[in-house]
Amino acid sequence: MNHLKLNKRKFIQSTGVASFGLLMTGHRSFSQAGKTTANDKLNIGIIGVANQGGYNLNNVASQNIVALCDVDDTYLNAAAAKFPSAKTHNDFRKLLDQSGMDAIVVATPDHTHAVASMGALKSGHHLYCEKPLTRTVSECRLVTDTARKLKRVTQIGTQIHAGNNYRRVVELVQSGAIGKVREVHVWVGATYGGKDLPKDTPPVPANLHYDLWLGPVEERAYNPQWVPFAWRNWWAFGGGALADFGCHFMDLPFWALKLKYPLTVEAQGPALHPDSTPPWLIVRYTYPERGELPPVNLTWYHGGKRPEKLIGQILPPPKEGQKANPWVSGVLFMGEKGMVLSDYGNHLLLPEKDFADFKRPEPFIKNSIGHHKEWIEACKNGGATTCQFDYSGPLTEAALLGNVSFRVGKKLEWNATALKATNCPEAEQYLQHIYRKGWSI
Repeated sequence: MNHLKLNKRKFIQSTGVASFGLLMTGHRSFSQAGKTTANDKLNIGIIGVANQGGYNLNNVASQNIVALCDVDDTYLNAAAAKFPSAKTHNDFRKLLDQSGMDAIVVATPDHTHAVASMGALKSGHHLYCEKPLTRTVSECRLVTDTARKLKRVTQIGTQIHAGNNYRRVVELVQSGAIGKVREVHVWVGATYGGKDLPKDTPPVPANLHYDLWLGPVEERAYNPQWVPFAWRNWWAFGGGALADFGCHFMDLPFWALKLKYPLTVEAQGPALHPDSTPPWLIVRYTYPERGELPPVNLTWYHGGKRPEKLIGQILPPPKEGQKANPWVSGVLFMGEKGMVLSDYGNHLLLPEKDFADFKRPEPFIKNSIGHHKEWIEACKNGGATTCQFDYSGPLTEAALLGNVSFRVGKKLEWNATALKATNCPEAEQYLQHIYRKGWSI
């Protein structure tokens, strides 16, 4: 890749983003996606190198890994041993100050997605970010709009989107196999939260740079209940099962039905805990007409909640050796002429007897070359990915709005343009990001 050095003043002039302000100072490497040869490789920096970050790192390892960042020295040292030529950092802001990079992968906990992503975008890099895109709705809209304005190549970590199963389901729905769809049910068996704050205050492990792990979140004593693995249980760092799996499973109806912003969002769940995410939730979304497509009611369930009566009526009896109900998680499209039931890897047309002689449409959605490879190729040669932020930003917002409705205990009348719940001013406290001193987006 050709690297064009731009100082801060020229960068602001060339992109027209002076109002955003740069997160860093000093010289940056800036590269526009342009035509390359097959042998060219991206220079990639990785923010978060273990667990899901390690998965992402392995999937872009065909490129030049030039920078690694993690707040845990144990994880960082293990990754550095595999990529000895990469520079290492504990603070992602210092990684972004490193010259000669084309693209960044962000795989931190949710609460630092936005600050790392905005820093990457505004310092001239293409961006792959894990889902959900951000922790709050306001962050999500800002990151999405910034990526579009700066014309960065983006991809969110909804890896199942690249699978063939989702493509075949979208083709069935969009070709009219089950008629017009006005109702969708989405459920996952996963659960987080339902916990009380720990009372102990053990010392910070020597390998962990805890203040950097907290990032923009207000200071609080270290506890292994949130780092390294259990942070999704807590509102301060994540959004529980809905924020985690909503972008995966609601991705399918968003894609198939061309959804974007809901009109209303209404959640029900257990008693609200001020600190911990809900172990179960049911969220009802309404979506408007989209051209010739009718309005849609989408219902989300997690933590063991499902449309039990509906599932009992439509599922065929289990086959020999099969579990009584293999659909622990699933998406059910209810159309005028039938239904499609899907999970990550399988789908059924229902009732089965009505589709015994059904001829499937010829595939019209090209199979993916791979979720990470899509992004790599688009960064090199231009074009868009299938989960660029213009698509996955609204998807993330929907998941986050379900949590907002639950936390205020009200149905939200949503004005997507104004980014406000018009009937619920108290929702603002959960829609907007608030950072501790020294951190900004």
